[in-house]
Amino acid sequence: MSVISERRVVITGLGAVSPLGNDAESTWDGMKNGRSGIGLIQGMDPTDYPVKIAGEVKDFDPKPYFKNPKDARRMDRYAHLAIPAAKMALEDSGLLDSDPDLGRVGVMIGSGIGGLGTLEDNHTSLIQKSPSRVSPLTIPMMISNIASGVFSMEYGFGGPNMAIVTACATANHSIGEAWRMIKFGDAEAFIAGGSEASIRPMGLAGFANMKALSTRNDEPTRASRPFDTGRDGFVMGEGAGMVVLEELEHAKKRGAPILAELSGYGLSADAYHLTAPHPEGAGAARCMDMALKHAGLNPEDVDYVNAHGTSTPVGDVAETMAVKRSFGNHATSGLLVSSTKSMTGHLLGAAGGVEILACLMAMRDGIVPPTINLEDQDERCDLDYVANTAREVKIKTALSNSFGFGGHNASLLVTKFS
Repeated sequence: MSVISERRVVITGLGAVSPLGNDAESTWDGMKNGRSGIGLIQGMDPTDYPVKIAGEVKDFDPKPYFKNPKDARRMDRYAHLAIPAAKMALEDSGLLDSDPDLGRVGVMIGSGIGGLGTLEDNHTSLIQKSPSRVSPLTIPMMISNIASGVFSMEYGFGGPNMAIVTACATANHSIGEAWRMIKFGDAEAFIAGGSEASIRPMGLAGFANMKALSTRNDEPTRASRPFDTGRDGFVMGEGAGMVVLEELEHAKKRGAPILAELSGYGLSADAYHLTAPHPEGAGAARCMDMALKHAGLNPEDVDYVNAHGTSTPVGDVAETMAVKRSFGNHATSGLLVSSTKSMTGHLLGAAGGVEILACLMAMRDGIVPPTINLEDQDERCDLDYVANTAREVKIKTALSNSFGFGGHNASLLVTKFS
């Protein structure tokens, strides 16, 4: 039997900063209670933009999570969100209390866009002032791998260290590839996930001008409405979501709190279009099929799917078709599906890191979070999306989907540990 089939991987820590709350528990409280974190944009002036709403992180001070204020000033906002979420996950896991072999602990913190704010600010200095006014820290602040690197430096984690960039699939790919490295024996533990902070002039204008965003500016909390006939695009969000992964025996030896087993991971390409999903969900279905295969599970073994569910006219239909292709009859006879983006907005490269939290908490508490604002369900979206109100159901197995521009697909499958 191969090494990869023998080593099991469990999740032992969670950390999050999101539009619903500044830690994992408050984020989950917002999800299970169907609370929207979307409002009028406060972090920039949206007056001249067709879109004026987003899911922003609120009242969060990152400085206490850095060694000193100078360290924080040298980081972009995406790192201001990433580092605290990673530290929360690490503390939740208790990993450092066991004096781990630091050379066997990896870090994989990705971002779909990275330091967009840093790039914008320094480009303005370049154009309006002079080349000499561009900060010498511009490059290390804006590159997408710096949060992963900085986090490893702080703790001396010398294991594998990468930053995956696959648009909105980034966090799921980061967690999945960390799973794979632990499976292969290249590390005993990983801190993995994604972070995003692109509610900036360039980000807002870019997504708005491609007609990807909702323009329901007069009703921010009702703007993200996956699977509803009135959906008109996604709502930008920001935040970070991280997990600590460990090889099972490593976790058991130190008496770690095991939240769930990460039993399956799937990835695929649509190979179809720059921004649109495959219209029949073919790539997404292959992705989910692979996660099931890795886990050794049948479709009917899955209780809950946290959908990518962005609230776009094309995307929600394509994902519904993909779920039906992958799960067959079970898709319409017992499988629960919901989109927590209806509450958080779309956190882009951080989405999967926050949405795996929804799966783990649903499993812990026996509560499936709802898809809010689902008032007139699209007849082409004919699954049980747990409309508007959370549902109390025992969850043993859950799957989280993330699909990104470029046709990048990633699915994570978690099972209750026993």
